[in-house]
Amino acid sequence: MTSTTARITREGKQFEVLVDMEEALKFRKSGGSEGTIMLETDVIFLNVKQGEKASQDDLQKVFGTTDVQKIAEDIVKRGEIEESQEHRNAEQEAKFKQVVDFLTTNAIDPQSGNPITTERIKNALEQAHVQIKNKPIEDQIKDILPELTKIIPIKIETKKVKITIPAQYTGQAYGVIAKYKESENWKDNGSLEVLVNVPAGLIMDFYDKLNSITHGSALTEDIKE
Repeated sequence: MTSTTARITREGKQFEVLVDMEEALKFRKSGGSEGTIMLETDVIFLNVKQGEKASQDDLQKVFGTTDVQKIAEDIVKRGEIEESQEHRNAEQEAKFKQVVDFLTTNAIDPQSGNPITTERIKNALEQAHVQIKNKPIEDQIKDILPELTKIIPIKIETKKVKITIPAQYTGQAYGVIAKYKESENWKDNGSLEVLVNVPAGLIMDFYDKLNSITHGSALTEDIKE
């Protein structure tokens, strides 16, 4: 068990708990649906290091309960969790590997049309001092590529698709298509016709998300270039 502090500030006061770091991070990542909050001590603190405990009146006023487990879950889900340097390094290495794997699978040298080796991609990422963030690859690949092109010629293989989304699903679906959208055309009936350009390695996941939202009612057409 790796103990750490989770904290949140509410109504001008900071509330802290001692928790197991791995379980707390898992709990927050799942939105509370996975894992449990393992408390090192059954206490809500105002300051862990000084051993200053929160009063029952403060807990009731701020959290609407004095149940330590419920309050701890609230703090972990919505507050800050201190991560050890070792854990941050491991997460960074894992994210770096994900980016390398993605590029190895989806990128080509536009000059030769050949794939780019894993080693070449690793070296280019390091030489370009690319800052890889702890968020999904699809949300940062557009920022990574311009940095890499300063070091090596690189291009992501993509699939261009025309999609027609029924009016009742356009609001929810827009978040899925927005990052890949090249053009859009809103129809008189409220439906949306959009042209997207999706990295080949993400296309199946893209379709899964789109079909989940639209219950399979979105019409798709591959566009050959």
